[in-house]
Formats: sequence, structure tokens, C-alpha cells
Amino acid sequence: MSAVGFPAFPPTGTAQGAVRRGQSWWARSWVRAMEEFALDAGPLKKGRAYARTGRVGPITVSPGAVQARVQDDDGEMYHTVVSLEPLSDDEWDRFLEALASRSGRLAALLAGEMPRDVVAAALDADVTLLPGIGDLEPACDCPTWDLPCLHAAALSYQAGWLLDADPFVLFLLRGRSREQVLDALRGMSTPSDLTAGDLTSRTATSGPTGTGGEGMADHPSPDPGDDPASDTGTGAAPSGPRVLGELPPPPDVPEPPAAADLLPGVPDRTPDGTPVDVAALRAVLAAAALAAAERLTALDR
Repeated sequence: MSAVGFPAFPPTGTAQGAVRRGQSWWARSWVRAMEEFALDAGPLKKGRAYARTGRVGPITVSPGAVQARVQDDDGEMYHTVVSLEPLSDDEWDRFLEALASRSGRLAALLAGEMPRDVVAAALDADVTLLPGIGDLEPACDCPTWDLPCLHAAALSYQAGWLLDADPFVLFLLRGRSREQVLDALRGMSTPSDLTAGDLTSRTATSGPTGTGGEGMADHPSPDPGDDPASDTGTGAAPSGPRVLGELPPPPDVPEPPAAADLLPGVPDRTPDGTPVDVAALRAVLAAAALAAAERLTALDR
């Protein structure tokens, strides 16, 4: 399976580097798995400095490993690898089936987002997608005994930046390329029979989909010429008033959701670090849902 190469990140003192900080929740999960495994905070601090100052060379990502050459203070270059065990074929099959059953998630991935539902799909399939403590295995040919050494720490931080920009990097590390994942999902039946092309075209033509709009099919406006009863088409004009049948009964008012079931994918902090009171948001939405259900019930009477 082919590897994917990424150019070296410039020092963050430049205008280009200032926009990268690994702020996405999945990038933070990657970094946390590395930091909480560390035996000493010193190499982590120096590794962050190495990452920011452009000491890490071009990065190669392949199934099970991210690697690069990292320059030390004395100019010596060390070959550094951070390994993550790929998923087995059986685990991939279960994960992709669970992922395909959640409509709209492929569109988010293609837009560079990692919805928490993707991780939930992995959990449904009894698969661990994001690394936990001890899942990342650093290795370096430098003479130090730190675990991770500062070179591996620097590479891990920059790997988080890659994940921040493209969640498919994580899939490649777990053993499947972007193309393999997309091809597999295109070949699977989803609740709305969507393909990657469908999702991206709908995102472009109709804007972002909300929670209630996922999986809704696009219906083109009918051509008046297709209606034989239309006075603008090719058919004859109607000879009299059209009689409509009896309207169907209104649908039952659904039970309002519990507060705990609302906003499953909302992080507890915004990208700039501001805390989000998710519990309060859930309470407000639950109250609004209950009030709406009561009004619909009253109208139904």
C-alpha cells in the first residue's frame, strides 16, 4: 500500500505557520495520547519548540506509521517514527458498515471534518479509531532514552497538525487510504443511497445540511411541459375544475427527545478554547422541543 508524503511545515513565525495549531478535537485526542504516555514533560516542551521552529522535515504517512527526519540543536538529523497499529480487515469491514449507516457523515469527512458520529460508528463496530494512552509507539535513532524523545514529540505534534487539516490521515494510519475508504462507502447501501459525489454536489448546491435535513433527496422542479394538464405545456388545457381527494390524517406528534439525547456531537469548547455549557444548551433545546410538541398536540385536537 502506497505511502503519502507531506512537505515540511515552515516555522510558525511565518504568516503561513500562524494558522496551524491543531485545534480540532480529533487532533487534540492524538496529542493527548502521546502526552499522557510521556514519562517526562521536558522532552514534550522541547518537542513543541522543535515543531514550531521547523526542525521536522517532510513527513511520510503510511499504514501504521508516520515518520520524518528531525534536526537536533547540533544540526544532526535523526530518523523518527511514531507507529499506530492498523485495523484488521475484519475491523475495517465492521467500521465501514457502521459508518455507511450514518447518513451525512461522508460529506463532513470530505469537507475536512471528523464528526463525533464517526468515532461513535467505530464504537458501534467495536473498533478503536482514535489512539489512546500507549497506542502510539515512538522510535528514534537518537542516543537519548526518553520515551518519547524530543524528536518523536516534535513529529507527533506535527502529525496532529496533519490530522487537523485532513481526518483521512488517521484512516491511512489505521490501514486504509482515502480512495479505499471512499470506494468502499460508495459501494455500500446507505439509508438515503448517497454516494460521495451525491453528498459533495448537494453540499455545493444546497448549502450545509442541518440535523433534520440529512439524507433528504433533491427533487428538481417539474417541467411544465411534462404536465398534460398544464396550460403552458404541450397538453390540452383542463376542461373543468380538478377535484382533489380527501387529505390524509396528520402524522402523530413525535415524543420530544430527552435532554441527554440532544447535541451528541457538540464539543465542550470552541476552537479558540472558550468553554461551552453543553448541559445548558441541551436543557434549552429540550424545553423548546417539549413546547413545540404541546402546541402541535393542541392543533391536532
